[in-house]
Amino acid sequence: MEPGSNFSLAGAGSVLIGATAAVIAVGIAVGWLLGSIAWGFLVGAVLGIPFGVFAVYKRYGHAF
Repeated sequence: MEPGSNFSLAGAGSVLIGATAAVIAVGIAVGWLLGSIAWGFLVGAVLGIPFGVFAVYKRYGHAF
């Protein structure tokens, strides 16, 4: 990593947690509408983790 880069571990963690939590929240909402909050949470978590990683890569990919 070069000096003066725009990479921050706290920022990357925030993007990861925020994006994952957002997808989980959408999954819970869809699950609630379909009658199963637990399944919505599970599907949201399974889809949210890769989405969170992708969001961090999209935001900080140039720093690597």
